Amino acid sequence: MGGRRLIIDVTPLRSSRDFRRLWSSQVFTVWCRQLVIVAMPYQVYVATHSSLAVGLLGVTQAAAIIGTGLYGGGLIDRFDRRRIQILGKGTAGLASLGLVAGALRPASTPIWIVFALAGLGTAAWTLDQSARAATVPRLVDPKILPSALSLGQVLNQGGAIIGPAAGGLIIGFLGLRWAYAIDATGCIPATLLVASLNPQRPVGGMVQRGWRAPTEGLRYVRRTPVLIATFVADLNATIFGMPTAVFPALALTVYRVGPTGLGLLYSAPAAGALVATLLSGWVPRVRRQGAFIVGAIALWGLAIAGFGLAGGIRWLGLLLLAIAGAADMVSAVFRQTILQMSVPDSMRGRLSAFNTMVVMSGPRLGDLEAGTVAAVFTPVISVVSGGLLCIAGIVAIAALSPTLREYTRTSAADTVVASEPPPIP
Repeated sequence: MGGRRLIIDVTPLRSSRDFRRLWSSQVFTVWCRQLVIVAMPYQVYVATHSSLAVGLLGVTQAAAIIGTGLYGGGLIDRFDRRRIQILGKGTAGLASLGLVAGALRPASTPIWIVFALAGLGTAAWTLDQSARAATVPRLVDPKILPSALSLGQVLNQGGAIIGPAAGGLIIGFLGLRWAYAIDATGCIPATLLVASLNPQRPVGGMVQRGWRAPTEGLRYVRRTPVLIATFVADLNATIFGMPTAVFPALALTVYRVGPTGLGLLYSAPAAGALVATLLSGWVPRVRRQGAFIVGAIALWGLAIAGFGLAGGIRWLGLLLLAIAGAADMVSAVFRQTILQMSVPDSMRGRLSAFNTMVVMSGPRLGDLEAGTVAAVFTPVISVVSGGLLCIAGIVAIAALSPTLREYTRTSAADTVVASEPPPIP
């Protein structure tokens, strides 16, 4: 009995037809997108031989994420969330087709074209994933929302394992163009599955247009201290403790394992996260969710610093990356649960977009931080210093934010999702 309670809860898949279809759509969306996540930084590094250039690619993607996160949320709350996802997936597929064309002759393709298409695809992905996140609470009972979010993590982490490893093999044996082409093709079934959902029309009052729409979301965040704390905690972890920008340099110059080994570096954190997700049956019973977030981020930073110190012991480095990924999964599920249970449906589009902006832009800014430190010092120093700064940051956040460290899921939060936002003057 005890063992069964550890296994992930699949009740949302059994009880909701639309959740099953949305979840199935994510299989294609997430898993194929992982190929692009490996291909673009590899293409940039091979063309420039610069980790800083890879970091600047991350800045381009961060700018797209921030712009979409601020203004896309208003669209999600104003229009059918199903149609917004179709628009996002279709545009991301077109961006990947453009990357296919550029990869046919990579030596003659200006690097700015890769940057531009990366920005377009990232903006579309942000819009799609924000609309999806805002849709999930409509499809399942609030009591099993943590289980639904854990099932989403299964796809994210499973894709992050298989995708980069497959991406490394595809790039190594078939070339960059095939990695981009598979992503573009995967957008087709993903879009068709979302199109089969019931309409997800907006509810609540009129949503402000233009600059007023993101302002409403920002004011809501400002009036909800626990949301501020979770966003800052996530940025701390991803900016300082996310050394993926130096993975190409480590794979090609330190470990000398080529693109196949690069895929393993990208996959290791996801492998740990997937194991933790499959054993997440205990998650819905956790009450002190804030304390678990603090502890998980501290463990993440410790494991990343250890990875940097592992030196040439490859199996130890991969194991530490897996531990980091497991810790990140725990943090992500509880942060998403706090967000979704604290926000009314009429605001979920804007807050989900804001959350997506934070979650996705943090790693891109982390690319810049890691790439800059690696350029000034070494890739190893970049990894170790980032992990230590992550630990120091979460300790400071916990000390300054009792709202986060003492956050406890109340009995009411188990069954009631907030219905109205705080008044906005």
